[in-house]
Amino acid sequence: MSNKEQQHFLTASQMAHFVTDGYLQLDELVPSAYNEAILADEKRMTNAGGQFWQRSEALRAAFELPQVKGAVQSFVGVSPVYDHSYLHIVGPHMLKAQVWHADSVIDVRPFAFDVQAFYFTHDAPAEMGPTLILPGSHLRKVNTNSIARYKNIVGQRQLVAKAGTIVFMHHGIWHCAQPNHTDQTRYVFKLRLRPGQQQRNLFNTEGYQDPEVTDIIERGYQAWQGNEARLEHIQRAKFWRYVTGDDTVDVSFEKSLTRMSIH
Repeated sequence: MSNKEQQHFLTASQMAHFVTDGYLQLDELVPSAYNEAILADEKRMTNAGGQFWQRSEALRAAFELPQVKGAVQSFVGVSPVYDHSYLHIVGPHMLKAQVWHADSVIDVRPFAFDVQAFYFTHDAPAEMGPTLILPGSHLRKVNTNSIARYKNIVGQRQLVAKAGTIVFMHHGIWHCAQPNHTDQTRYVFKLRLRPGQQQRNLFNTEGYQDPEVTDIIERGYQAWQGNEARLEHIQRAKFWRYVTGDDTVDVSFEKSLTRMSIH
């Protein structure tokens, strides 16, 4: 691993936001020259679908950039396992939206996670229909379309993005594509990676116990969580222990993880 990649590891603050919200948006991470080359491939290879990763050399080169590779390694380590990828295309004035869903049907892991990178090669304003997500939903496990009956949920957020932005999402986050109200085609490339190792202490953990970092987790309540908010807080605290590699750090509600531990 090069020093250049290590310089681009996620900070403790960034990882705390991911643990709390279930996603991390890194704006304009990929330089414009790469975006333009990959967008040209997207326009040429409209039928590539699940083969776009294999067919676009420019795309694979973008994910080898130190700033991209460093972020990926912070989530899934140095030897991630390719799960799947897809080039999603939504045509002009395509007014049908996806239903709310989560991508993982069955997951026996308590806190290990796959990461999904959503990469925008062009500006994606709200009217173009970039993905809608529900922050904080990643630890509320559901069976794919079992949440399809919901419409709008308080706290939902659309992934409005500039060209070159990559949004890294926990595999369990609730999300759905939105209608494209413009006369332009919308492209987004999705890559899912499984960890090839334990996901403990993979990011830059400097300052992970500082109040400005732990406050992100302790105050990460979402209105939609309702009566379960404190339980969600405890789940975040357990997740934080996992990714920091420190099984003594306790940011749980009323220090429940410490008080209720077996001695």
